[in-house]
Amino acid sequence: MNIESYQDLIQAAQAQTEPQRLLFVFARAELPNGYTENQKQHFEQGQGGALEPVLCVDKLPQDVANFQQLVEESRHTGFNWDIAFVSALGGRGGFPPNSDEAVQPLQMMMQKIQGGMIADFLTFDKNGELVALY
Repeated sequence: MNIESYQDLIQAAQAQTEPQRLLFVFARAELPNGYTENQKQHFEQGQGGALEPVLCVDKLPQDVANFQQLVEESRHTGFNWDIAFVSALGGRGGFPPNSDEAVQPLQMMMQKIQGGMIADFLTFDKNGELVALY
């Protein structure tokens, strides 16, 4: 299935042979350490910057069928974010992974994001639109 929207992601997760748990890492754009004046100017124009994870959560697809639901929940945390990275964790024997099983994969996601290794994740902006990051 070609995922072109958040709804496609939810449908793909629900269509898997084993139940899924979705993993979300929310990141904020900020200037990188040792930034140049040129980088600062681009950042102030809404371009470039480094993505720093600020929040992570795991959810069952049915609990976040609507992206705005997820955004609203995140507002209550007090953390600002710009991009949501998403991955999935497959279950076994007809049962989805539990939250305890999601801890280590979420930590690995955050480490990958901090290291700039983001190709394995879907990325969405606050409007629920897919974003291509380079």
